[in-house]
Amino acid sequence: MSLNAHVERLNAKHAEIESTIAREELRPHPDTLRITQLKRRKLRLKEELSRLETQH
Repeated sequence: MSLNAHVERLNAKHAEIESTIAREELRPHPDTLRITQLKRRKLRLKEELSRLETQH
């Protein structure tokens, strides 16, 4: 897989997680543990994207 394809895939996952967080926060009783876990995953993806950009 090329670097660009990998970055695009990570960006898509990041956006998907962001959307999931937004939907969860709109629920009448949001699952705060799930939101926290999703935010951590989103942060890890962002960190990986940042590392890839500095290597490129």
